[in-house]
Amino acid sequence: MAIEIERKFLLANDGWRAGVERSESMAQGYLVDAQALRAGLAHASVRVRVAGARAWLNIKAATLAIARAEFEYPVPLDEAKTMLATLCDGVLEKTRHYVRVDGVLFEVDEFAGDNAGLVVAEVELPTVDAPFPRPPWLGREVSALVRYYNVNLIAHPYRQWSPAERVAEDAAC
Repeated sequence: MAIEIERKFLLANDGWRAGVERSESMAQGYLVDAQALRAGLAHASVRVRVAGARAWLNIKAATLAIARAEFEYPVPLDEAKTMLATLCDGVLEKTRHYVRVDGVLFEVDEFAGDNAGLVVAEVELPTVDAPFPRPPWLGREVSALVRYYNVNLIAHPYRQWSPAERVAEDAAC
């Protein structure tokens, strides 16, 4: 079984921009979404993602943890675009920036559309307790806050969050 160990952070400032190695636009939608997960009708989210000329399906366990089962499968680009247009209840758009700090890759997602203004950094680790650099631009950890999970940003986008939701501890989304 494939396990993704990922930690997610808000950003304290724009200092990360100076270290961007490359960036790419992404669009993703969910075939099994947050509503199905909340209703107990599924044990995993299923998303289709397009980035440039690449497309893939991603299946991720619906558990609130840093380590979760995750599987990815490439799909033809034209089929992925059709799935986004016809099978998803919304499409999340973002630019992913790749920033390396002391040999560790951070993926900084800058969201667009209804999620504009939300910017988070993710780092994938080999173990749950693996050390990683803490650059000055890395802010508060939100790994355990479900509202920051991409699957939740379509049904409850950042633009709709109250000021309290943007700063308070997690409540059910």
